[in-house]
Amino acid sequence: MKRILFVCTGNTCRSPMAEAMFRAKTAGRGYEVRSAGVAAFPGQEASLHAKQVLDERGIEHEHTSSRLDEGLIDWSDVILTMTNSHKHAIQTFFPLALPKVYTLREFVGVEGIPDIADPFGGALEDYRRCAEEIEESLDRLFAMLQHPRFREFGAE
Repeated sequence: MKRILFVCTGNTCRSPMAEAMFRAKTAGRGYEVRSAGVAAFPGQEASLHAKQVLDERGIEHEHTSSRLDEGLIDWSDVILTMTNSHKHAIQTFFPLALPKVYTLREFVGVEGIPDIADPFGGALEDYRRCAEEIEESLDRLFAMLQHPRFREFGAE
């Protein structure tokens, strides 16, 4: 199994949506997917709007937040953050993670705006837009991981 960790701030909006969406996209293909937050309060549910967006997309989800720690760093093969600030926080507090931490958009080659905006506290439509941004990157990620060049991250 290859292990992908999605990271955002509180692990209640973006990273849980990315985790659930990528898990659904890769079901049965040998990937393990988790999410965490750099400033999460462990045990919180995903936000109501995040859950609603996943429900609208027909994606199963059960989530309680996790704070990023050394165990998750060690567990992961690649760490994909929602923003540059998340990436820099990980590089600062977990320097051994440096070779495997990227922003999601950086990793998949999206140019321009490097961050996926935080919908926290916004309207349902903000969460829908966020999910669309995440899905665009996850589609690229899935395609990349099918390429032989990325076999170290993907399933055989």
